[in-house]
Amino acid sequence: MMRTNGAVPPAPLKTPRRRRVNTARREDLLAQVTDIFLAEGFTSVTVEDLTRRLRCSKSTLYGVGSTKEKLVVAATKHFFGSEAHRIEQAVAEQDDPQGKITTYLEGVAQAMRRNSPAFYTDMVTYAPTAEIYARNTARAAERIREMIDDGVCAGVFRATNGIVAAQVVALAIEAVQSGTLLERTGLSAAESFAELADLLFNGLRHVS
Repeated sequence: MMRTNGAVPPAPLKTPRRRRVNTARREDLLAQVTDIFLAEGFTSVTVEDLTRRLRCSKSTLYGVGSTKEKLVVAATKHFFGSEAHRIEQAVAEQDDPQGKITTYLEGVAQAMRRNSPAFYTDMVTYAPTAEIYARNTARAAERIREMIDDGVCAGVFRATNGIVAAQVVALAIEAVQSGTLLERTGLSAAESFAELADLLFNGLRHVS
């Protein structure tokens, strides 16, 4: 390679070498990384910690996510995606509109119980994971609204209260996501979703 005016060309930037990881191995590693982050948060856990505890090389781990930031995002998406799938499967087994909503909210509460305080704090204070959380809480509010609408159409819920209830649920979920409700009540996110199910049906049911 020719040099101009005797200048030494800059050395090429080094990037982590990633080992190709088969799909099953990648999913297993991602699930294990997710469990560690959920239990301990991700701020204090280093890549070196992960490779030691998972007994894999950095190159193997970088096959799951090429940086720690990408590992964090991948794990957070994996958590919400797998929990959403589990919840929807449970909801599909219910025929009664109230049973569907109760199952959904109980499923969300169960999912949020997997979050340690450390993970929850890390998640809501790190912009990429906070955005993932916000998208999923917005989707949860939309799913509840859809199920309330289904209950109204089936004649199980009162139409006027269904509209109000859908808005209340959306506001409550937003308050949980922002931390306002947690701060004011002292409840965890999981406890808040469990309480929401109890409150919701006092206003929705037809009075016999």
